[in-house]
Order: sequence, then structure tokens, then C-alpha cells
Amino acid sequence: FNVGEDCPVFDGLYEFCQISSGGSTAGAMKLNLNQADICINWAGGLHHAKKNEASGFCYTNDIVLAILELLKRYQRVLYIDIDIHHGDGVEEAFYCTNRVMTASFHKYGEYFPGTGDLKDIGANAGKYYSVNFPLRDGINDESYESIFKPVIQHVMDWFNPSAVVLQCGADSLAGDRLGCFNLSLKGHASCVEFVKSFGRPLLLLGGGGYTIRNVARCWTYETAIAVGVELGDDLPYNDYFEYFGPDFRLHIAPNNMDNQNTPEYLRKCIENIIENLRHVEHAPGVQMQALVETGDLSDAEEDTPDDRLPQREADRKIACEEELSDSDDETGDRRNEQSHRELFDAPAGGTGETAAGEGAAESDGTASDDAQEPAVEEPAPAQEATEGEEAMQE
Repeated sequence: FNVGEDCPVFDGLYEFCQISSGGSTAGAMKLNLNQADICINWAGGLHHAKKNEASGFCYTNDIVLAILELLKRYQRVLYIDIDIHHGDGVEEAFYCTNRVMTASFHKYGEYFPGTGDLKDIGANAGKYYSVNFPLRDGINDESYESIFKPVIQHVMDWFNPSAVVLQCGADSLAGDRLGCFNLSLKGHASCVEFVKSFGRPLLLLGGGGYTIRNVARCWTYETAIAVGVELGDDLPYNDYFEYFGPDFRLHIAPNNMDNQNTPEYLRKCIENIIENLRHVEHAPGVQMQALVETGDLSDAEEDTPDDRLPQREADRKIACEEELSDSDDETGDRRNEQSHRELFDAPAGGTGETAAGEGAAESDGTASDDAQEPAVEEPAPAQEATEGEEAMQE
């Protein structure tokens, strides 16, 4: 499953996948129940994982699980990816359906994962429902905004999604250790603000990002955008204050790298994408069916993290109710009323041995009943035992 190369095994891997996938799925359930307008899971956004393999530091694709949850209630879901890498796992999962449209803005050309060409538009019923905008090195805020807003505007007009999932990978920021874009926090967050302006149920997810201090800056600022709070540029003192030196400010300055995305190249890509969107059925409908009831999360919220047991401790307390036991200290229905001694004390063999065993069992039962009365010597039990011995000799 490609685990061990770019997806190393580490202690707590299963719990990490639970947190990531569970957070995104729970956010989708919140949107389904109309308990929130915007849900955020910065631990999610693992867009490279596929059904049959882990890939690109992604073990389980929480985005696909969340979209499947949203499709239980909403007819059409739009997925937008502003990570520097192409969201290949999500695109592959919904490549042949017209209920999910994927739109990815990513670096293309000798760059992981190597997919996301402008010509990748979907297949079968999902043809023209995959939108890919391949970009080159050094794109800045102005160029990014000039392509993002018109493309997403046309997608919203033609596809008319009922809900939106936005993956906010921070490796497209300037100064990322593995990235090659030149976006500032404001340029990156302008995508969140634009998508939020449509007023659709919105699920915000994390993603890539390899300069940790800038990842924290980015998602803090975008959380403020989501909740409508304005943040100052000066960082408050905290336990990790020294990581944000030497300026100790929220926003980062773009560098002086060249923008290889020429206006002509960007214009041609926009024209190509808009032309493909003209083939999309306007607001495609789905067959009417009863809505799938989504579980209520109110009971789960009452639990506090301090009261929860670790997964390993909880597993140790699990015991199958159907499991039988011959232990004398078992109570209730778990004790097996049929003793193993009755099954294995009788000698193995043919019909004669079985009859002898039954005779011995009857003898034991008679002796037990007589033990409750005053001790009186009676020849009958001894005679029955003699007859049993004769049967065994025969």
C-alpha cells in the first residue's frame, strides 16, 4: 500500500487517521444537520490518499469521506483545492460522477504527483466535471486572484453546488520548504473569503505546509476570516512565541522570485476551462429519494476529552457478549451451563462405551440425590455401579 516510502509508519498512526477522517466526517454531519454554516478541520485535507494506497503523506482520504457524507443530503458538492499539489486522490474518487465537481489550482510539470493536466476533465457521466488549472513557479497574489475568481464564479454559476469543500493547503505560500509559489497570507486567504461570500454550507480543511510557523499563521488568519474577526499584525505572547521570530508578526512578505505564469498563458487556460464548463449540464439534478438520516452529535459533545479513554485502553475492556466461559466466577448469562467435563469424561469409542458413560452419569446423579438424605446404606447404587462395570468389561 505504498506505506514506508513517502508514507512512513509511526506510533499512533491509527489514532492520527481517526482524528483526521473523523473530524472531516463530523464537520460534514454538522452541515447536514444545519448545526453550522462553516465547519473547520485543519487536521484534514489529506487529498493524495486513494482507495488502494497511501500516498504523499496521506493515509486516509478524509475529504472523500466528508464529501460522501455531504452527498447524503446535498445533491451537488463542489471541491476546491488551493494546495500547491494536485488533489489527485479526490479527483480520482469522483472522476466519473456529475454530483461532485473538483477544481484544483496546482503546480504542474515534474512535480508530485504528476497529474492534473488541463486536459484531465473527467470521464463518463463525470466528463467536464473535473477542472484542473496547471500553474508554473512563482505565481503571486495578483495573478492567483485573476484566475481563481473568474473560474470559481463560472463554476458556481453553471454547477450551482449545494455545499462546498475547500482544501486550504499552506504549501502554496511564499517561503514554503517544498513549495515554489509566492503567495502571501492575504492572497491565500482571499480564496477563502471569496468562497465564503456565496453563502453555501462550507467545510474548510487543512492540507500541505512544510514551514510550520507559516502554516500556523495561515490557518489562524483564515479561521479569523471564516468567523468574521479582524486580527492585528502583532502576535500575542505564547508558549511558541520564539518560533515566529525575528519579526514576531502575523503576515509574511512575498519574496522576489520570478513569476513564470505569463498573462497570456493564464488567459488561455481560463478560456479553455470556461469552454469546457459550457458542456456541463446546468445544475444537474439527481433522482428524488428519501434523505439519509444522519446521527445526532449532541451526545458525543457532552463527553469531555479528559473523560475519554485512549483507544488501546478501550480495546482492552471489550469482551464479546456471545463468548462462553466455564469459570466459576462468571455470573449472568455468560456462564456455559454445559460443563466440559460431561463432554470429555466419557471414554471415546462405540455404542457400548457411550452406554457405559450414560450409566456412570446416572450413577453419579443418584449418589448426589441420596447425599441430601440421612446416610443409609442401600445396595441399589452399588448394584447399578456393578452393572456399569460389567458393561465396560464387555
